[in-house]
Parts: sequence; C-alpha cells; structure tokens
Amino acid sequence: MNILLLHQYFLEEDDPGGSRWNELTRVWTNKGHSVTVIAGMMHYNGKEKKEEYKGRYFVKKQQGPVTVFRCHVSEAYNKNFLGRLWGYFSFMFSSLWAGIFKVKGKYDLVVVTSPPLFVGISGYLIAAIKRKPFVFEVRDLWPESAIATGVLTNGLIIKVAYWVEHFIYRKSKLINVLTPAFYKTLAEKNKVEPERLIQISNAADFSLSDHLLQSFDRETFRREHKLDGHFVITYVGAHGVANKLDQLLDAGAALKDTNVLFLLIGQGMEKDKLVKLAADRGIGNVRFLDSVPKQEVFCYILASEMGASVLKRVDTFKTVYSNKTFDYMACKKPILMAIDGVSRELVEDAKAGTYVEPENTEAYNKIIREYLADPGRLATEGENGYRYAKENYDREILAERYLELLKKVLKP
Repeated sequence: MNILLLHQYFLEEDDPGGSRWNELTRVWTNKGHSVTVIAGMMHYNGKEKKEEYKGRYFVKKQQGPVTVFRCHVSEAYNKNFLGRLWGYFSFMFSSLWAGIFKVKGKYDLVVVTSPPLFVGISGYLIAAIKRKPFVFEVRDLWPESAIATGVLTNGLIIKVAYWVEHFIYRKSKLINVLTPAFYKTLAEKNKVEPERLIQISNAADFSLSDHLLQSFDRETFRREHKLDGHFVITYVGAHGVANKLDQLLDAGAALKDTNVLFLLIGQGMEKDKLVKLAADRGIGNVRFLDSVPKQEVFCYILASEMGASVLKRVDTFKTVYSNKTFDYMACKKPILMAIDGVSRELVEDAKAGTYVEPENTEAYNKIIREYLADPGRLATEGENGYRYAKENYDREILAERYLELLKKVLKP
C-alpha cells in the first residue's frame, strides 16, 4: 500500500515527545509499504521554528524510508489560546495545499490523526479530490477535552468545533480510537456504525526497552545525574494546563522529610510558571528537565523507582490512556496513576502500580509513603506491567493489526 498520513506533530529524528506514529510507520515500511507524511514545522511544545524552516512554507525531507513534507505552522502556536488556534488553522491550510499540489505520485488512502481536529478537514478534502478512502484517528476527544480544561470557552468556536467533529465522523470510511471509552462515546453519543469503528491503542515500544534492560548501567547513570540516594518518581510529558502538574509540587512539599525526588521531563506552556512556583515555595525535591530524545527518556525511566501519569481531575480524562504509561511498563517500572477511568483500570488490571486521586495531596502522601515502606512492591509491580504490556500492547503486533484493517478499506 501507498499511505498518505496527515499528522501535525509527527516527530523529527531525535525529537522528544509522543512517537506513536514514527513507530507505526517504521513497522509498515519495514513490511514493504510506502508512507508519505504531511507534518507541521513546529514541535508540539516548541516556541519557534528551526532555522531551516524560517521564512519557508514547505520543506521536503527524508526520515529513513518515510518521505515527510514539513508545512507551515504559525509561530504564535505556543504563546496563548488564540495563538494555538491560529497554529491549528495555519496547518490546516498549509497541509491542504501540500496534499493537493506538493505531494506527487499515487497513494491508496489518506490517514489523518488528531488532535488537532481541524486537520481532518484537510484530510477529507485531499481524499475527496484524489478520490481515495479517508481514515480518521481519534487520539483525544476534542473539543470535549479543551472545554473540560477551560482552554476552550468561546461559544461560537465550540459550535464550529462540534460541527467539524460530526462532519469528519460522517465522512470517514474508518475511524480508529485509542481507548474503549472513546469507542463507546463514538458508538453511543456520535452514532458511528460499529463496522466503521476500530480500536488500535497506544502501545509499548519494546524494540528500545528490551535492549536497554540488558545493557543499561543504572548505578552509573544515577550517580552521573545526581539521582543517588533518592526515591525517584519520573513524569515524562507535556507541562500544560491539562496536566495540572502543580499537584506534583504539592506532593513534593508533603514528602519533603523523605528522600523522594520528583523528576519532571518535558516542555509546555505552564513550565515556566511551575519552575517559578517551585522556587517561590522552596520545594527542593522537584527537579525540572527539558525534553530529551526517547532513548534518553528511557534511561531516566530505568534509573527511577516509579513513573507518574498525571492529568487534571476532569471527567473527560477518564476516557484517555496516557502515552507514557506504556513506556513505564516497557521499562518494568510501577506506575503512580493520577488519572481515573480507563487508565486506572489499565494499571489495576495489570497489577502494575497504584491509582492516586488526581489533585489529592493527602492521597499522594499516603500512597508514596506505603511504597517507601515496602520497596519489594516495585519489582513485583514492574514485572507485572511489563508482562501485561507484552501480551496486550506490543507496538509491533498492534502496528501489523492496524495495517490489516487498513487493507480492508481498499476492498470493494
């Protein structure tokens, strides 16, 4: 198959962040399929374009066997809500132009992954003009999540967003969702027919973790990065409004009499504010690091005692799986799961960690002290999570299953 993928946040080589689609396309191209990607010029948590993109609207690049067309995204993207919205629309227009006029050759179907939701319009129009099947993937229920976190408040924009959502769902030949809760919402609330719904979830990348589990020098890494003597709980991911990471600062303050160290790795609109807040409050057991490539992320996870998955306490987030949960599992680390709903169920079914009520400092304090008093739990729950992910969420296996479902779309 020749696949055209629209993904605003498709990572560049050695970029930090969610690499789901980089890994999927690697598996697909290894199996002899062709993948062309239309992607944005701004990283999800970036504040400006790379020098090679400044003053340019389209740049064609090669990432291994995958051809990538980098398209214009406004540099106002991470400044405020209006900047973020214009970042979405600017990519919608530039990706549409690229799909129609820049991408050459024939392809069999168009796959769009969201958020942002508006790129679905580009994908639909490209597919319609080229007369190819249109496949849509839902990685987040948008605009619901933006409304729940208070990011989206304008009534007119909310109406437009819901209209776009329903339009895209109607026009998709196939819709992939990442969690059982998403599946239920689309089937029951949005009335999407079951034959058009599939679920290929986020997954664990064992190709990297299995190698590191054999070769990683944990003690040397901890010593070199000043982690010695600490009970390290690592959070990897965005530092945004939806993550509500000040709850980890509160937990750090409550645990200041212990050797617990919260290690927060990533970028986002709230990071500067969080760093200042930690300094102003004198919270010395929370350490911030900038984003690092995935191999280095795995090293920090392996050097930790636990991994934390954290989101704001809103009902919408009961439907999501946290990307990094699967990375923690792949590295045999138990999970401090501060997300209710399907993420909590995942960890409890796997016996791979403990749920802590989001934004509840007392719960953090109690549960983490229980781990400090019973270190044997760490190895047991880490092994449980690894085994469960290997059996149910192996990226290689799910990538192949996704491919087989896409092939069925091409059949009359």
